[in-house]
Amino acid sequence: MQRIAVLGAGSWGTAFAKVLADAGRAVTLWARREEVAREITARHRNPDYLPDVELPYGLVATSDPRAALSGADAVVFAVPSQSLRENLEVWRDLLPEGVTLVSLAKGVELGSLKRMSQVIAEVARVPDDHVAVVSGPNLAAEIAHEEPTATVIACADHGRAVALQTALATGYFRSYTNTDVIGAELGGAGKNVIALAVGIAAGMGLGDNSRASLITRGLAEMSRLGVALGASPLTLAGLAGLGDLVATCSSPLSRNRTFGEHLGQGANLTEAEKANNGQVAEGVKSCVSICELATRHGVELPIVDAVRRVCHEGMSTSALAKDLISRAPKPE
Repeated sequence: MQRIAVLGAGSWGTAFAKVLADAGRAVTLWARREEVAREITARHRNPDYLPDVELPYGLVATSDPRAALSGADAVVFAVPSQSLRENLEVWRDLLPEGVTLVSLAKGVELGSLKRMSQVIAEVARVPDDHVAVVSGPNLAAEIAHEEPTATVIACADHGRAVALQTALATGYFRSYTNTDVIGAELGGAGKNVIALAVGIAAGMGLGDNSRASLITRGLAEMSRLGVALGASPLTLAGLAGLGDLVATCSSPLSRNRTFGEHLGQGANLTEAEKANNGQVAEGVKSCVSICELATRHGVELPIVDAVRRVCHEGMSTSALAKDLISRAPKPE
């Protein structure tokens, strides 16, 4: 993997492209807007998402997907989960044949209830083992500033995961391989919803005990659903599960945690999105599809369902806290 296309110039797509460029790869970053692509190529800055980060001179950007994809050895998708299918349908005929397709998106698709790797395989018409996912405690701003972190590259084809691991090798970004794609993806999707719950608790002024309880029981919910779908519980206890969950629930850099705080302070969805600088909080939509997926498999997710009711059924945040704490006693 020498030449890599990254499609999506948001904060995570840009940071991931920087990692690849710092690892010595030739990287082309696709930006939806031409002016953003020009700024990245000419001034080595992404003014909208990482304005204080100087990007490598070897990183170029374009708003032309054909130019970005031409000759690529691997293609990375860094667009929001609920728009991945729509974008892929546009890009499908431009994808180089046989290359590894990499998902950075974290969510479960509304309607189909498919994980992102399943959406990619279906729309791109490739075998499942051509698709890898990246998941872990990977807050984009910290990675862009080269603060050390670790991640998981999950792919059914271990050789493809190792090739991507090599392509990402830098002094600040360490990756581990895994063949448990289901566990990695459900960990990444579920942690966004739990981070909303933790943010709501923080916005309500609740303390560390409440937040720690939500994180721990949230991990239990993610693990139950993952195992029901065929994931290994060890994956959920690792970087793609617990690691990502702790980072997303604890950091003010987390869009989902911050969005939840606004809800906990009394904002509605529109007000919370505006206060979040208009950025997508993936958990707001994923909570619906994750609840539907859990119902289909007979798995109980009380925290995820409570977040769904706050976001989409008008339940108050105070009722959320009361609902969770007053559930029937049971063994852990």
